[in-house]
Amino acid sequence: MLNMVSGLARTLYIIVAIVTGFVALPMVVVPVWLVFLGLVAGITLPQDRYVTAGVTVIALPILGAAIANIPAIGAQLAAICGNLQLGMAGALFTAMAIRLYGLAVEGIPGLGAMMPGGKRATA
Repeated sequence: MLNMVSGLARTLYIIVAIVTGFVALPMVVVPVWLVFLGLVAGITLPQDRYVTAGVTVIALPILGAAIANIPAIGAQLAAICGNLQLGMAGALFTAMAIRLYGLAVEGIPGLGAMMPGGKRATA
């Protein structure tokens, strides 16, 4: 169930990022929604994708600035890159917060037994 919700949030922030790059939505705070959907999407972000997500967050504004020079559609594509960066940054934030929580719990003796998989903390 959590994978479905997270996957739906990921799909929604990608769709919203693309649509709002071409259509201005009045009275809607799009950046807040993109970050919120990204935060939800990051709950199930696999640990092996952290580096890829981080590089994507760093690279999207650079790509947006470069692609903005295309006549007639460059500004919209740059907006899409910026919107996608907001969603991906939210997802990476959630994933890193979950990872840091796991490291903190593993480092405290006695709390490691509460971790999934029955891992015990070692001193």
